[in-house]
Amino acid sequence: MADSLADGCTSLKRSYDTCFNAWFEGYLEPAVAAGSIGPKEREAYSKQKAQEFEANCGKLWVSYKACVQNALKEKGLDHLLQQTREEHPMKEPATPNVSK
Repeated sequence: MADSLADGCTSLKRSYDTCFNAWFEGYLEPAVAAGSIGPKEREAYSKQKAQEFEANCGKLWVSYKACVQNALKEKGLDHLLQQTREEHPMKEPATPNVSK
């Protein structure tokens, strides 16, 4: 795993990365195996996994994100990031048309 943007955030990043990777592996295996489940079951599964992520990794993510945001401010990069977001806003992906 790579170091964080700021040395002071690296231990938080590693903790978060470890948590996320363990959660994601647990998310992918059943999701791939359950390729034949219906939309309602898939939605319930996704909701359950989102709750699991929040319970296990949510606080780590919030702490790491706050650390990085503070480092961006300290390095004077926060205004550049904001400018980039204004000039090139992220767009929501198109909703796929699902035929039944």
